[in-house]
Amino acid sequence: MNLGLAIGYSGARLDVPVALVQRAEELGYDSVWSAEAYGSDAITPLAFLAAKTSRIKLGTHMNPDIPIYLATTVRRWSS
Repeated sequence: MNLGLAIGYSGARLDVPVALVQRAEELGYDSVWSAEAYGSDAITPLAFLAAKTSRIKLGTHMNPDIPIYLATTVRRWSS
């Protein structure tokens, strides 16, 4: 059985549970899943986590509006 961790969405500010995901990776979790909602995309938090982890798989559901969410998240985080 593979275990996955759902971290929800990051919101308008950078709020990614890095320590939780790193601990899940240490415990042998297979994957971490991010969501998109309220103008926050799912890819940006996963890209951030990719730099902080080494082997856990990253997953999301793709919405047709993802380019809009991605641009909105990056703009908000860079402010």
